[in-house]
Amino acid sequence: MSRVTALMAAGYEETELISVVDILKRGNIEVRMVSVTGERAVTGNHGISVLTDRLFGEEDLSESDVLFLPGGVPGVPNLAAHEGVIAALKAHHAAGKRIAAICAAPSIPGKLGMFAGRKFTCHAGWEKEIDGVDGACFVPDEIVTDELFSTSRGVGTAVDFGLELVRLLRDRETADRIRTEIHHPATI
Repeated sequence: MSRVTALMAAGYEETELISVVDILKRGNIEVRMVSVTGERAVTGNHGISVLTDRLFGEEDLSESDVLFLPGGVPGVPNLAAHEGVIAALKAHHAAGKRIAAICAAPSIPGKLGMFAGRKFTCHAGWEKEIDGVDGACFVPDEIVTDELFSTSRGVGTAVDFGLELVRLLRDRETADRIRTEIHHPATI
């Protein structure tokens, strides 16, 4: 079974986190929500608190198939300022494992040079410091998967982003089944 670790900092975007985690769990994918704040309860940018599964340092991130970065401000700057998160992303990238990021969060691996020669997407405006660096190419698509990087635009694309990750980690049939079960607009 695939394992996804969602890294959570104070100020994350609640819908992006919960929608993706929910869809992954419907796909029978193990998800661990990990707080980088030192507290199990992490509050998002709209004041909604979520109880995480573990604290950073309690989870062996090398066992994860995917590191997932939800967006949100100040969540993304808080993740980017966490030295452990940066070290984990670098190790994950070096190991050839998938990194998934939505909204402003693609800016973190992007600023680390991980999008060199690859396409990516993100929330409007966050691409400015990344687009063109070492051949990184911003495209305004809802979701972009380029090799081991999956990126998405924001809240409005969160369900489809979760479905894309299910397709990648399980298969298209499972993603299509979930799409039908949740009455995705594409199925009605």
